[in-house]
Amino acid sequence: MKLTIIGGGGFRVPQIFQAVSDPAAHLRIDELCLFDVDPTRIDAIRRVISGLAETMQHPVHVTSTVDLTEAVRGADFVFSAMRVGGIEGRTIDERVALDLGVLGQETIGPGGLAYALRTLPHARELARTVRDLAPQAWVINFTNPAGLVTEAMREILGARVTGICDTPIGLMRRATRVAGHRPEEVTFDYVGLNHLGWLRSLSVGGRDVLPQIIGDEHRLARIEEARILGVDWVQSLGALPNEYLFYYYRTREAIARIQAAEQTRGQYLAAKQGEFYSADPGLESWSRTLHDREASYMGESRDVADLHGRDTDDVENGGYQQVALDLMTALTGGPGATMILNVGNNSLTGARLVPELPEDAVVEVPCTVDTDGIHPQRVAAVEGDMLGLMVQVKASEQLVLRASREHSPELAWRAFAGHPLVDSSVIARQLLEEYRSRIPGVAQALGG
Repeated sequence: MKLTIIGGGGFRVPQIFQAVSDPAAHLRIDELCLFDVDPTRIDAIRRVISGLAETMQHPVHVTSTVDLTEAVRGADFVFSAMRVGGIEGRTIDERVALDLGVLGQETIGPGGLAYALRTLPHARELARTVRDLAPQAWVINFTNPAGLVTEAMREILGARVTGICDTPIGLMRRATRVAGHRPEEVTFDYVGLNHLGWLRSLSVGGRDVLPQIIGDEHRLARIEEARILGVDWVQSLGALPNEYLFYYYRTREAIARIQAAEQTRGQYLAAKQGEFYSADPGLESWSRTLHDREASYMGESRDVADLHGRDTDDVENGGYQQVALDLMTALTGGPGATMILNVGNNSLTGARLVPELPEDAVVEVPCTVDTDGIHPQRVAAVEGDMLGLMVQVKASEQLVLRASREHSPELAWRAFAGHPLVDSSVIARQLLEEYRSRIPGVAQALGG
Protein backbone atom coordinates (compact mmCIF):
# COMPACT_ATOMS: atom_id res chain seq x y z
CA MET A 1 0.00 0.00 0.00
CA LYS A 2 1.04 3.56 -0.67
CA LEU A 3 0.71 6.28 1.96
CA THR A 4 1.21 9.87 0.81
CA ILE A 5 1.83 12.73 3.21
CA ILE A 6 0.91 16.19 1.95
CA GLY A 7 3.27 18.37 3.92
CA GLY A 8 5.95 15.70 3.87
CA GLY A 9 8.62 18.14 5.01
CA GLY A 10 6.73 18.75 8.25
CA PHE A 11 8.57 18.38 11.51
CA ARG A 12 6.41 15.54 12.89
CA VAL A 13 6.59 13.35 9.76
CA PRO A 14 9.31 11.07 11.22
CA GLN A 15 6.81 10.03 13.90
CA ILE A 16 4.54 8.68 11.17
CA PHE A 17 7.51 6.84 9.65
CA GLN A 18 8.21 5.27 13.04
CA ALA A 19 4.60 4.20 13.48
CA VAL A 20 4.20 2.53 10.08
CA SER A 21 7.63 0.87 10.32
CA ASP A 22 6.94 -0.67 13.72
CA PRO A 23 7.12 -4.48 13.30
CA ALA A 24 4.20 -4.79 15.75
CA ALA A 25 1.93 -2.79 13.45
CA HIS A 26 -0.84 -4.82 11.81
CA LEU A 27 -0.61 -2.64 8.69
CA ARG A 28 2.14 -2.88 6.09
CA ILE A 29 2.90 0.20 4.03
CA ASP A 30 5.02 -0.49 0.94
CA GLU A 31 5.71 3.13 0.06
CA LEU A 32 5.69 6.29 2.14
CA CYS A 33 5.61 9.21 -0.30
CA LEU A 34 6.50 12.66 1.02
CA PHE A 35 5.11 15.65 -0.89
CA ASP A 36 6.06 19.21 -0.06
CA VAL A 37 6.38 22.47 -1.95
CA ASP A 38 9.76 23.03 -0.26
CA PRO A 39 12.34 20.39 -1.31
CA THR A 40 14.83 21.56 1.31
CA ARG A 41 12.40 20.63 4.08
CA ILE A 42 11.89 17.21 2.55
CA ASP A 43 15.66 16.71 2.43
CA ALA A 44 15.95 17.60 6.13
CA ILE A 45 13.20 15.19 7.15
CA ARG A 46 14.61 12.42 4.97
CA ARG A 47 17.92 12.74 6.82
CA VAL A 48 16.09 12.21 10.11
CA ILE A 49 14.21 9.25 8.66
CA SER A 50 17.48 7.74 7.42
CA GLY A 51 18.83 7.90 10.95
CA LEU A 52 15.72 6.21 12.31
CA ALA A 53 15.82 3.55 9.58
CA GLU A 54 19.26 2.44 10.72
CA THR A 55 17.71 1.25 13.99
CA MET A 56 14.85 -0.69 12.35
CA GLN A 57 14.60 -4.20 10.97
CA HIS A 58 12.10 -3.41 8.21
CA PRO A 59 11.84 0.33 7.61
CA VAL A 60 9.20 1.46 5.13
CA HIS A 61 10.48 2.50 1.69
CA VAL A 62 10.39 6.31 1.41
CA THR A 63 10.02 8.40 -1.74
CA SER A 64 9.55 12.13 -2.16
CA THR A 65 8.33 14.58 -4.75
CA VAL A 66 7.28 18.19 -5.32
CA ASP A 67 4.70 17.08 -7.92
CA LEU A 68 1.23 16.71 -6.39
CA THR A 69 0.02 14.52 -9.25
CA GLU A 70 2.89 12.07 -8.76
CA ALA A 71 2.34 12.05 -5.02
CA VAL A 72 -1.37 11.28 -5.16
CA ARG A 73 -1.53 8.85 -8.08
CA GLY A 74 -1.92 5.28 -6.81
CA ALA A 75 -2.20 6.26 -3.15
CA ASP A 76 -4.29 4.14 -0.80
CA PHE A 77 -4.11 6.69 2.00
CA VAL A 78 -3.42 10.41 1.84
CA PHE A 79 -2.51 12.36 4.96
CA SER A 80 -3.22 16.06 4.63
CA ALA A 81 -0.79 17.86 6.92
CA MET A 82 -0.19 21.06 4.99
CA ARG A 83 0.74 24.39 6.55
CA VAL A 84 -0.09 27.08 4.01
CA GLY A 85 1.92 30.19 4.79
CA GLY A 86 4.43 28.26 6.87
CA ILE A 87 5.33 29.00 10.46
CA GLU A 88 5.63 32.67 9.51
CA GLY A 89 1.93 32.71 8.72
CA ARG A 90 1.18 31.20 12.10
CA THR A 91 3.10 33.90 13.93
CA ILE A 92 1.10 36.57 12.06
CA ASP A 93 -2.16 34.75 12.89
CA GLU A 94 -1.25 35.04 16.58
CA ARG A 95 0.31 38.49 16.60
CA VAL A 96 -2.41 40.34 14.70
CA ALA A 97 -5.05 39.14 17.14
CA LEU A 98 -2.97 39.85 20.24
CA ASP A 99 -2.18 43.37 19.06
CA LEU A 100 -5.93 44.01 18.91
CA GLY A 101 -6.51 42.55 22.37
CA VAL A 102 -8.01 39.31 21.07
CA LEU A 103 -6.86 35.74 21.65
CA GLY A 104 -3.98 34.84 19.36
CA GLN A 105 -3.91 31.06 18.87
CA GLU A 106 -3.32 28.87 15.83
CA THR A 107 -6.66 27.06 15.63
CA ILE A 108 -8.97 28.91 18.02
CA GLY A 109 -10.68 32.22 17.24
CA PRO A 110 -9.50 34.70 14.62
CA GLY A 111 -6.11 33.05 14.13
CA GLY A 112 -7.85 29.81 13.18
CA LEU A 113 -10.19 31.63 10.79
CA ALA A 114 -7.27 33.36 9.04
CA TYR A 115 -5.44 30.04 8.81
CA ALA A 116 -8.55 28.46 7.29
CA LEU A 117 -9.07 31.20 4.71
CA ARG A 118 -5.64 30.75 3.17
CA THR A 119 -5.75 26.95 3.46
CA LEU A 120 -9.18 26.10 2.06
CA PRO A 121 -8.31 26.70 -1.65
CA HIS A 122 -5.38 24.27 -1.34
CA ALA A 123 -7.43 21.72 0.59
CA ARG A 124 -10.07 21.74 -2.14
CA GLU A 125 -7.37 21.39 -4.80
CA LEU A 126 -6.00 18.35 -2.98
CA ALA A 127 -9.49 16.85 -2.69
CA ARG A 128 -10.10 17.27 -6.43
CA THR A 129 -6.73 15.68 -7.21
CA VAL A 130 -7.52 12.68 -5.03
CA ARG A 131 -10.99 12.37 -6.57
CA ASP A 132 -9.49 12.32 -10.07
CA LEU A 133 -6.33 10.25 -9.52
CA ALA A 134 -6.94 8.06 -6.47
CA PRO A 135 -10.70 7.79 -5.95
CA GLN A 136 -10.25 4.65 -3.85
CA ALA A 137 -8.01 6.42 -1.35
CA TRP A 138 -8.96 7.43 2.17
CA VAL A 139 -7.96 10.98 3.06
CA ILE A 140 -7.03 11.54 6.70
CA ASN A 141 -6.91 15.23 7.51
CA PHE A 142 -4.52 16.62 10.12
CA THR A 143 -4.50 20.14 8.65
CA ASN A 144 -5.82 22.71 11.11
CA PRO A 145 -8.37 23.93 11.80
CA ALA A 146 -9.15 20.26 11.25
CA GLY A 147 -12.94 20.26 11.45
CA LEU A 148 -13.32 23.21 9.12
CA VAL A 149 -10.82 21.90 6.56
CA THR A 150 -12.39 18.43 6.68
CA GLU A 151 -15.80 19.98 6.03
CA ALA A 152 -14.48 21.69 2.90
CA MET A 153 -12.92 18.48 1.59
CA ARG A 154 -16.13 16.54 2.22
CA GLU A 155 -17.82 18.77 -0.37
CA ILE A 156 -15.71 16.90 -2.94
CA LEU A 157 -14.81 13.55 -1.37
CA GLY A 158 -17.78 12.87 0.89
CA ALA A 159 -17.24 10.16 3.50
CA ARG A 160 -13.81 9.18 2.07
CA VAL A 161 -12.25 11.98 4.13
CA THR A 162 -12.16 12.22 7.91
CA GLY A 163 -10.34 14.50 10.31
CA ILE A 164 -8.36 13.26 13.29
CA CYS A 165 -6.94 14.79 16.44
CA ASP A 166 -5.27 13.08 19.37
CA THR A 167 -6.61 15.35 22.13
CA PRO A 168 -10.11 13.80 22.51
CA ILE A 169 -8.93 10.19 22.66
CA GLY A 170 -6.12 11.29 25.00
CA LEU A 171 -8.74 12.79 27.32
CA MET A 172 -10.74 9.56 27.29
CA ARG A 173 -7.65 7.50 28.05
CA ARG A 174 -6.63 9.74 30.95
CA ALA A 175 -10.09 9.45 32.46
CA THR A 176 -10.06 5.68 31.92
CA ARG A 177 -6.68 5.38 33.64
CA VAL A 178 -7.93 7.35 36.67
CA ALA A 179 -10.99 5.08 36.76
CA GLY A 180 -8.65 2.09 37.02
CA HIS A 181 -9.60 0.49 33.71
CA ARG A 182 -8.18 -0.06 30.23
CA PRO A 183 -9.58 1.69 27.12
CA GLU A 184 -10.93 -1.57 25.70
CA GLU A 185 -13.04 -2.06 28.85
CA VAL A 186 -15.04 1.15 28.55
CA THR A 187 -17.66 2.78 26.36
CA PHE A 188 -17.98 6.52 26.34
CA ASP A 189 -19.93 9.52 25.12
CA TYR A 190 -18.00 12.43 23.63
CA VAL A 191 -19.41 15.21 21.46
CA GLY A 192 -18.26 18.51 20.02
CA LEU A 193 -16.38 20.17 17.21
CA ASN A 194 -12.64 19.86 16.61
CA HIS A 195 -10.83 21.47 19.57
CA LEU A 196 -14.18 22.03 21.27
CA GLY A 197 -15.80 19.02 22.93
CA TRP A 198 -16.72 17.22 26.15
CA LEU A 199 -16.41 13.69 27.54
CA ARG A 200 -19.82 13.21 29.13
CA SER A 201 -19.88 9.57 30.19
CA LEU A 202 -17.45 6.70 30.76
CA SER A 203 -19.17 3.37 31.26
CA VAL A 204 -17.84 0.04 32.49
CA GLY A 205 -20.22 -2.90 32.23
CA GLY A 206 -23.09 -0.52 31.61
CA ARG A 207 -22.35 1.64 34.67
CA ASP A 208 -21.21 5.26 34.20
CA VAL A 209 -18.13 5.84 36.38
CA LEU A 210 -17.47 9.43 35.25
CA PRO A 211 -19.65 11.00 37.98
CA GLN A 212 -17.52 9.27 40.61
CA ILE A 213 -14.36 10.71 39.09
CA ILE A 214 -15.80 14.20 38.79
CA GLY A 215 -17.13 14.05 42.34
CA ASP A 216 -13.71 13.19 43.78
CA GLU A 217 -11.49 16.25 43.56
CA HIS A 218 -8.33 14.29 44.28
CA ARG A 219 -8.93 11.84 41.43
CA LEU A 220 -10.10 14.64 39.17
CA ALA A 221 -6.91 16.60 39.82
CA ARG A 222 -4.93 13.72 38.27
CA ILE A 223 -6.48 14.56 34.89
CA GLU A 224 -4.62 17.31 33.06
CA GLU A 225 -7.73 18.92 31.58
CA ALA A 226 -9.23 19.38 35.06
CA ARG A 227 -6.06 21.03 36.33
CA ILE A 228 -5.97 23.34 33.30
CA LEU A 229 -9.59 24.46 33.62
CA GLY A 230 -10.02 24.19 37.37
CA VAL A 231 -11.37 21.23 39.32
CA ASP A 232 -14.30 23.28 40.63
CA TRP A 233 -15.28 24.40 37.12
CA VAL A 234 -15.16 20.86 35.75
CA GLN A 235 -17.31 19.71 38.65
CA SER A 236 -19.85 22.41 37.84
CA LEU A 237 -19.96 21.22 34.20
CA GLY A 238 -20.42 17.58 35.12
CA ALA A 239 -18.27 16.64 32.12
CA LEU A 240 -14.59 16.61 31.17
CA PRO A 241 -13.76 19.31 28.58
CA ASN A 242 -11.23 19.03 25.80
CA GLU A 243 -8.10 20.96 26.80
CA TYR A 244 -8.69 23.52 24.04
CA LEU A 245 -11.78 24.76 25.89
CA PHE A 246 -9.28 26.58 28.08
CA TYR A 247 -9.31 29.30 25.42
CA TYR A 248 -13.10 29.67 25.68
CA TYR A 249 -13.60 29.24 29.43
CA ARG A 250 -10.53 31.21 30.53
CA THR A 251 -10.05 33.65 27.67
CA ARG A 252 -8.75 36.55 29.77
CA GLU A 253 -6.16 34.38 31.47
CA ALA A 254 -5.08 32.91 28.13
CA ILE A 255 -4.60 36.32 26.52
CA ALA A 256 -2.76 37.68 29.56
CA ARG A 257 -0.37 34.74 29.76
CA ILE A 258 0.37 34.75 26.02
CA GLN A 259 0.99 38.51 26.05
CA ALA A 260 3.23 38.22 29.10
CA ALA A 261 5.40 35.55 27.49
CA GLU A 262 8.61 36.45 25.71
CA GLN A 263 7.36 34.73 22.55
CA THR A 264 4.12 33.49 21.13
CA ARG A 265 3.89 29.79 20.44
CA GLY A 266 4.44 30.45 16.74
CA GLN A 267 7.56 32.51 17.42
CA TYR A 268 8.89 29.79 19.72
CA LEU A 269 8.40 27.11 17.08
CA ALA A 270 9.81 29.34 14.36
CA ALA A 271 13.00 29.72 16.38
CA LYS A 272 13.27 26.10 17.53
CA GLN A 273 12.37 24.44 14.24
CA GLY A 274 14.18 27.10 12.28
CA GLU A 275 17.38 26.10 14.03
CA PHE A 276 16.73 22.48 13.13
CA TYR A 277 16.02 23.06 9.45
CA SER A 278 18.74 25.66 8.89
CA ALA A 279 21.56 23.97 10.79
CA ASP A 280 22.64 20.37 10.26
CA PRO A 281 19.39 18.43 10.58
CA GLY A 282 19.78 14.95 11.92
CA LEU A 283 18.18 12.45 14.25
CA GLU A 284 19.72 13.80 17.44
CA SER A 285 18.74 17.42 16.84
CA TRP A 286 15.28 16.35 15.70
CA SER A 287 14.70 14.26 18.83
CA ARG A 288 15.83 17.08 21.09
CA THR A 289 13.66 19.66 19.33
CA LEU A 290 10.67 17.30 19.31
CA HIS A 291 10.85 16.78 23.05
CA ASP A 292 11.07 20.53 23.70
CA ARG A 293 8.16 21.14 21.35
CA GLU A 294 5.90 18.52 22.94
CA ALA A 295 6.77 19.44 26.53
CA SER A 296 5.94 23.13 25.94
CA TYR A 297 2.65 22.46 24.10
CA MET A 298 -0.19 24.73 25.33
CA GLY A 299 2.17 26.06 27.98
CA GLU A 300 -0.04 29.11 28.59
CA SER A 301 -2.81 26.80 29.84
CA ARG A 302 -0.78 25.56 32.81
CA ASP A 303 -0.28 27.62 35.92
CA VAL A 304 3.32 27.97 37.09
CA ALA A 305 2.20 26.29 40.32
CA ASP A 306 1.08 23.16 38.47
CA LEU A 307 3.80 20.73 39.51
CA HIS A 308 2.33 17.95 37.38
CA GLY A 309 3.18 19.70 34.12
CA ARG A 310 2.15 18.08 30.87
CA ASP A 311 1.04 14.45 30.83
CA THR A 312 4.16 12.29 30.36
CA ASP A 313 2.50 9.99 27.84
CA ASP A 314 1.68 12.99 25.66
CA VAL A 315 5.24 14.27 25.79
CA GLU A 316 6.77 10.94 24.92
CA ASN A 317 4.23 9.64 22.41
CA GLY A 318 2.79 12.72 20.69
CA GLY A 319 -0.24 10.61 19.89
CA TYR A 320 -1.67 11.61 16.52
CA GLN A 321 0.46 9.17 14.51
CA GLN A 322 -0.86 6.26 16.55
CA VAL A 323 -4.45 7.40 16.03
CA ALA A 324 -3.81 7.49 12.27
CA LEU A 325 -2.19 4.04 12.30
CA ASP A 326 -5.13 2.55 14.24
CA LEU A 327 -7.55 4.11 11.76
CA MET A 328 -5.73 2.80 8.68
CA THR A 329 -5.34 -0.64 10.24
CA ALA A 330 -9.05 -0.94 10.98
CA LEU A 331 -10.02 0.20 7.48
CA THR A 332 -7.78 -2.40 5.84
CA GLY A 333 -8.78 -5.56 7.68
CA GLY A 334 -6.86 -5.31 10.93
CA PRO A 335 -8.46 -5.12 14.36
CA GLY A 336 -11.48 -2.87 14.48
CA ALA A 337 -11.21 0.32 16.48
CA THR A 338 -13.29 2.82 18.40
CA MET A 339 -11.99 6.34 18.10
CA ILE A 340 -13.11 9.95 18.09
CA LEU A 341 -13.16 11.39 14.56
CA ASN A 342 -14.37 14.38 12.58
CA VAL A 343 -17.29 13.18 10.46
CA GLY A 344 -20.36 14.58 8.75
CA ASN A 345 -23.32 15.46 10.92
CA ASN A 346 -25.45 13.59 8.37
CA SER A 347 -23.49 10.34 8.76
CA LEU A 348 -26.35 8.53 10.52
CA THR A 349 -29.04 7.08 8.30
CA GLY A 350 -32.14 9.22 8.63
CA ALA A 351 -30.86 11.40 11.47
CA ARG A 352 -28.33 14.05 12.35
CA LEU A 353 -25.76 13.34 15.03
CA VAL A 354 -26.44 16.78 16.52
CA PRO A 355 -29.93 17.78 15.30
CA GLU A 356 -29.39 21.48 15.98
CA LEU A 357 -26.44 21.72 13.54
CA PRO A 358 -26.65 21.72 9.72
CA GLU A 359 -26.53 18.39 7.89
CA ASP A 360 -23.26 19.23 6.15
CA ALA A 361 -21.51 20.33 9.35
CA VAL A 362 -18.54 18.29 10.55
CA VAL A 363 -18.73 17.20 14.17
CA GLU A 364 -16.37 15.26 16.43
CA VAL A 365 -17.89 12.07 17.89
CA PRO A 366 -16.99 8.46 18.75
CA CYS A 367 -16.89 6.13 15.74
CA THR A 368 -16.32 2.45 15.18
CA VAL A 369 -14.05 1.66 12.25
CA ASP A 370 -13.77 -1.54 10.25
CA THR A 371 -13.30 -2.69 6.66
CA ASP A 372 -16.77 -1.38 5.80
CA GLY A 373 -15.76 2.14 6.74
CA ILE A 374 -16.30 4.67 9.52
CA HIS A 375 -19.50 4.33 11.55
CA PRO A 376 -20.34 7.25 13.87
CA GLN A 377 -22.08 6.32 17.09
CA ARG A 378 -25.22 8.04 18.30
CA VAL A 379 -24.52 10.57 21.03
CA ALA A 380 -26.76 11.88 23.78
CA ALA A 381 -28.55 15.19 23.24
CA VAL A 382 -26.42 18.32 23.54
CA GLU A 383 -28.09 21.05 25.56
CA GLY A 384 -27.63 24.44 27.16
CA ASP A 385 -24.29 26.22 27.17
CA MET A 386 -22.49 23.37 25.42
CA LEU A 387 -24.94 23.42 22.53
CA GLY A 388 -24.88 27.22 22.39
CA LEU A 389 -21.11 27.29 22.05
CA MET A 390 -21.12 24.60 19.36
CA VAL A 391 -23.82 26.39 17.34
CA GLN A 392 -22.05 29.75 17.48
CA VAL A 393 -18.63 28.40 16.52
CA LYS A 394 -20.07 26.25 13.73
CA ALA A 395 -21.97 29.25 12.33
CA SER A 396 -18.70 31.19 12.19
CA GLU A 397 -16.94 28.27 10.50
CA GLN A 398 -19.63 27.88 7.87
CA LEU A 399 -19.48 31.60 7.08
CA VAL A 400 -15.73 31.16 6.45
CA LEU A 401 -16.48 28.26 4.11
CA ARG A 402 -18.96 30.41 2.18
CA ALA A 403 -16.56 33.36 2.14
CA SER A 404 -13.88 31.11 0.64
CA ARG A 405 -16.19 29.66 -2.00
CA GLU A 406 -17.65 33.03 -2.97
CA HIS A 407 -14.46 35.12 -2.45
CA SER A 408 -16.50 37.39 -0.19
CA PRO A 409 -14.83 39.77 2.28
CA GLU A 410 -18.27 40.62 3.69
CA LEU A 411 -18.96 37.00 4.64
CA ALA A 412 -15.47 36.71 6.13
CA TRP A 413 -16.14 39.82 8.22
CA ARG A 414 -19.36 38.26 9.52
CA ALA A 415 -17.44 35.08 10.34
CA PHE A 416 -14.92 36.99 12.43
CA ALA A 417 -17.58 39.14 14.11
CA GLY A 418 -19.75 36.12 14.90
CA HIS A 419 -17.05 34.11 16.62
CA PRO A 420 -17.52 33.99 20.41
CA LEU A 421 -13.92 35.09 21.02
CA VAL A 422 -14.31 38.32 19.01
CA ASP A 423 -16.41 40.83 20.93
CA SER A 424 -16.76 43.67 18.41
CA SER A 425 -17.67 43.94 14.75
CA VAL A 426 -15.24 46.88 14.55
CA ILE A 427 -12.39 44.74 15.84
CA ALA A 428 -13.53 41.95 13.51
CA ARG A 429 -13.10 44.21 10.49
CA GLN A 430 -9.67 45.35 11.72
CA LEU A 431 -8.63 41.72 12.19
CA LEU A 432 -9.72 40.81 8.69
CA GLU A 433 -8.03 43.79 7.07
CA GLU A 434 -4.79 43.16 8.93
CA TYR A 435 -4.75 39.53 7.86
CA ARG A 436 -5.53 40.49 4.27
CA SER A 437 -2.72 43.03 4.19
CA ARG A 438 -0.08 40.87 5.89
CA ILE A 439 -0.85 37.36 4.60
CA PRO A 440 -1.06 37.10 0.79
CA GLY A 441 -2.99 33.83 0.95
CA VAL A 442 -5.84 35.46 2.88
CA ALA A 443 -6.10 38.31 0.35
CA GLN A 444 -6.03 35.89 -2.56
CA ALA A 445 -8.75 33.73 -1.02
CA LEU A 446 -11.04 36.74 -0.84
CA GLY A 447 -10.44 37.96 -4.38
CA GLY A 448 -7.19 39.89 -3.96
